[in-house]
Amino acid sequence: SEEFVFELEKEFKSLKSHQEHKAKIESRIQKIKESLRSGESEANFDLLGVLLHGYTSVLKVMSRFTPK
Repeated sequence: SEEFVFELEKEFKSLKSHQEHKAKIESRIQKIKESLRSGESEANFDLLGVLLHGYTSVLKVMSRFTPK
């Protein structure tokens, strides 16, 4: 029986794609952190927190792959 592989997993195996996605996600994490620190969006505070956790989780999953 073959193991199911997500499309995103296939994409992360490419070194260039892996680096591009990682840089984009890290950039978004920094923007969210800046927004949370500045307090400019109090109404969206919870939503930004959820997004931040989601992006950090994606980075954790990405770290499990070794791109070629």
